[in-house]
Amino acid sequence: MNRDLPRWADWGLIPALNLALAFAVSGLVMLAVGESPLEAVYWIWVGAVGDGSAIYPHGESIGQTLYFTTYFIFTGLAVAVAFHCGLFNIGGEGQAYIGGLGVGLVCLYLDFLPFILILPAAILAGALFGGAWAFVPGYLQAKRGSHIVITTIMFNFIASSLMIYLLVNVLIEPGQQSPASRAFAEHARMPTIQDAFGWTGIDLGLSDLNLSFLWAIAACVFVWVFIWHTRWGYEIRTVGQNERAAVYAGISPARNIILAMVVSGALAGFVGLNAVMGDHHRLLRDFVLGYGFAGIAVSLMGRNHPVGVVLAALLFGALYQGGFVLDVEMDNVTRELVVVVQGLVILFAGALEHMFRPTIARWFARPAAAAVP
Repeated sequence: MNRDLPRWADWGLIPALNLALAFAVSGLVMLAVGESPLEAVYWIWVGAVGDGSAIYPHGESIGQTLYFTTYFIFTGLAVAVAFHCGLFNIGGEGQAYIGGLGVGLVCLYLDFLPFILILPAAILAGALFGGAWAFVPGYLQAKRGSHIVITTIMFNFIASSLMIYLLVNVLIEPGQQSPASRAFAEHARMPTIQDAFGWTGIDLGLSDLNLSFLWAIAACVFVWVFIWHTRWGYEIRTVGQNERAAVYAGISPARNIILAMVVSGALAGFVGLNAVMGDHHRLLRDFVLGYGFAGIAVSLMGRNHPVGVVLAALLFGALYQGGFVLDVEMDNVTRELVVVVQGLVILFAGALEHMFRPTIARWFARPAAAAVP
């Protein structure tokens, strides 16, 4: 995809142009509602990193930004792994839902165990439930030719409906109207970074950042090793780049399509660690909140590489956290308008990611063509 471009242009210039255009259009939206785009950028920055005041301390703001970043690392990695196999997995929402269900069931029904056993069980459950939910679309693509985009979209709706049914009829806390489970036991909750590493002097205030962030970083290392340093990763990349050549080399496309989808679903399932075990401490509706779809833009901006995914996830984490402050501090900016701004970034970074590529490729091709005698 980047044969006609230097790596620095493919990895840096194109994402920067897409992001600049997204912010330019967002600035026009701010002007349309009578607000200053520069002031909006300032409040997004304050929301993301703080200003040192009592209202927006640096530690708490950065902690919240990293909390949202954790979501996007998981979902961005999930999309990236599937993409390396030539698959467009847009079922991260459903896989995260079902992965969170697995995490929640462990925290609800294995709370007689100590935390040191609950944590690996929750990690395993999130991976198994998310991977199993992604297995079916992968199998249908590999064995029946069903398009992965259609099946993963359908499975998002099925996952949402299944969660609503379970919360209303099976897992609901007795005596309450809201479709949510009972709260987890104290020792079945993911510790915050402040609780775990407070002795280091790190001050993150009341942020929701928890140990899931460290697991997200570990997942990045796993994906890097798995995709680029194992036989399975080599086969997945071969199938994604040229399926006919893979068959000629004795590589099974069907087996690798299923493997890539299962790994992708397992990574998306880890969202439940951050949302269910680390934040809400109970199973409830809509704990995914669009993180699965935003992961598509994160993966595309990060060029499907773990380092790029982390950087793009930081950007989206800052936008999400800064958006809350933007809603509070600017009179004419509502939460819905903040969602519009976030959606524009996703649009230009994801759906229109290749908008500038042909023009830039032609621009780089001119010196090479002029040098040919």
